[in-house]
Amino acid sequence: MQPQSLIRTCSIWRALEIVGDTPTLLILEAGWLGARRFDDFWRETRLLKALLSDRLKRLVEANVLEKQLYSQSPPRFFYRLTEKGRDLYPVALMLLQWEKDWGEEAARRTITLTHKPCGHEFTPTPACKHCAATIDATRVDWREGPGVGWMAPHYSRRRQLRDSIGEGSLLFHQAAQLMGDRWASLIMRSIFTGIRTFDEIRADTAIATNILSERLTWLITIGVIRQHQYAAGPVRHEYRLTRKGVGYYPALLLLLQWGDTYYVSPEGPPLLLTHRDCGAALEPIVTCSHCHTQVQARDVDFTITDREAPGALGVAV
Repeated sequence: MQPQSLIRTCSIWRALEIVGDTPTLLILEAGWLGARRFDDFWRETRLLKALLSDRLKRLVEANVLEKQLYSQSPPRFFYRLTEKGRDLYPVALMLLQWEKDWGEEAARRTITLTHKPCGHEFTPTPACKHCAATIDATRVDWREGPGVGWMAPHYSRRRQLRDSIGEGSLLFHQAAQLMGDRWASLIMRSIFTGIRTFDEIRADTAIATNILSERLTWLITIGVIRQHQYAAGPVRHEYRLTRKGVGYYPALLLLLQWGDTYYVSPEGPPLLLTHRDCGAALEPIVTCSHCHTQVQARDVDFTITDREAPGALGVAV
């Protein structure tokens, strides 16, 4: 039986403890686009300086960013992505593609990606490393792994910031809102694994009833889930993914992989995935839509077009 107030062990949740925060995602986005100094991050994100300083400190403590002194009088620092931070690049590509496919608001900027090995513009595509087929959420099976168990959720008390993106939204807008709300992403995890009723989701996530109700309403409003009546007497509902919600699967899948890499329990991953098309354990990668090879951050150039002032940037990861 599940211990009270605990949630199912989850590498996604551990990963969201680090990146499941809208300001943090905006900072990482700015870093991928070339920001290095505090003022660079502030210009790109428009976050309050105290909030920006706090999130940069947390990312350094989590070893996602490293801080390097470049001036001693007064002390000034660069912030650079560590190897752990660079390993979030596939997640960023999937968020970017989801925003392109499903985002409802016009972005301040648009981005064009070029894969240097083949020289073509490309769309980042989630693929099975074993058989190279594009990953379809409906063709993935899951089962409990050796690390399954229950853990305390340690929900943060910091206030909800998903509506505070404003002018700080560069390329991610709704994507930053969705992954930046840890409770919403944990609800999506539950639904992806077949947990669909309010009570089941509540038991799986340990989210307070009022917060769960608000998040479900918000997820319906943005169009990633829908309510489905499955019983008439008494009336009962469950929550199902829309096409837009299914489209979020690759980002969550790559985040799971990152969490398994850096936050897995000693016993092993709590969730094991199998690619039904080839029967192999699913190891997701991001590939180039033109040459179908795995995309590495160092092999990507990008051009950014601002709605007000067109310009170009080279790869900054």
